[in-house]
Formats: sequence, structure tokens, C-alpha cells
Amino acid sequence: MNGLSDGFREAFRLVVTLDPALVEIAGLSLFVSLSAVAAASLIGLPLGALISVRSFPGRGVIVVLLNAFMGLPPVVVGLVVYLMLSRSGPFGVLGLLFTPTAMIIAQTILILPIIASLTRQSISDLWDHYRELLQSLDATPAQITATLLWDARRSLLTAVLAGFGRAIAEVGAVMIVGGNIEHATRVLTTAIALETSKGNLALALGLGLVLLILALVVNAATHALASRTMGRR
Repeated sequence: MNGLSDGFREAFRLVVTLDPALVEIAGLSLFVSLSAVAAASLIGLPLGALISVRSFPGRGVIVVLLNAFMGLPPVVVGLVVYLMLSRSGPFGVLGLLFTPTAMIIAQTILILPIIASLTRQSISDLWDHYRELLQSLDATPAQITATLLWDARRSLLTAVLAGFGRAIAEVGAVMIVGGNIEHATRVLTTAIALETSKGNLALALGLGLVLLILALVVNAATHALASRTMGRR
């Protein structure tokens, strides 16, 4: 009980005093995760919609792969990205390994199947409902995709939030490609793992509480924005 109470007191102290180390770690965590979500959304939303409205050879295989890749093991993704960005890898010349950019790439790969697969499911339902109307209007594939994405924006928010939840809580892949370097690539999840291994359970619990608060704040802000947008319709 003492460790638990000490952890909550430490978390409260870190948040209230805006501890510089905590602010730095939390800021990097948000930057990496939100950047990955933005990149995955730019690719996954139109990709999921396109798979829903177009018929082409291999479509069923892609759907199966997207669903399967929703459960990609983070350490495997981290290993693959590490090999690609290492000095002996094809992109080693870019010098991205052990940088926030490498962490963003790994998280993007992890959450892209989640966003694309959930988008496909949401758009498929709308496409069944609006197919005849949009086809009667001679809408182009691009217009159909844009219309369905806009109409499903509220349900697609769930897909984006699911991706964010996976990204902000990720530790295996970012540990491998980021290296948990202090003042460079240390994020909340890797800091928690480090403090736990050092036996500093109070600080680890405090960092965990901050991580939970950040996730709740981002989710609440996103839902508030979506509610406001829907209220203006």
C-alpha cells in the first residue's frame, strides 16, 4: 500500500509542478503518437474506403490481411523497421534509427491496419445503403470515396481513436527502434519500463498515471470536437 500511495503522490507532484523531465517525455510521447495517427489516417482512411467501394482481383485477400495485421506483434514490427533502418539496411543511409522518426514509422505500421480495417467495415455499411443513389448520380470513385468518408466521419473517429490508443500505449517497437535514449527518444511507455526494471515503482506508477491522463484528455477533446461538428449539421 505504501508503494501505491507513494506512486500516486509522486504522480500528483510531477503533474502539479510540471516536472521538466515529465513534460519532455510526455511531449515526445504525444508528438510521436499523434504523428503516427495522422500518417496512418491519411493512408488508412482512403484505403479502407477504396477497398469497400471497388471490386478488384485479390480484394478478399487484402481484407483478410488487414484483419490479420490488426494484431501485429509490436516487437516484430520493431525488428523489421530496425533492420530496414540499420546501417546494413536499405534505408540505413538516412540515419533514422534511434530517432523519433523511426518511432513514428514503427507506430504507423502498427496502427495502419487497424484504421484501414475499421474504416472498411464502416464504409461498407454506408456503401450498401447509398450505392444506387451515388451510381445514379454518375459520381466518380473519388467523389464516392470522399462522400462516404464525410458521412461516416463520426464512426471513423472510433477507428482513429483505436489507432491512437494502440500507439500511445506501445512500448516494444519504440524501444527497439528508438533505443529509449534520454532527452532524445524516451517516451512514457519506455520510461515506465525503465523505472520498473530499476525498482523505482513509485515513479513508474506516477508515469503510468500521467500516460492514462494524456490518453483520456486526447480522447475527451476529440469526442468534444466531434460532438460540436455534428451539432452544426
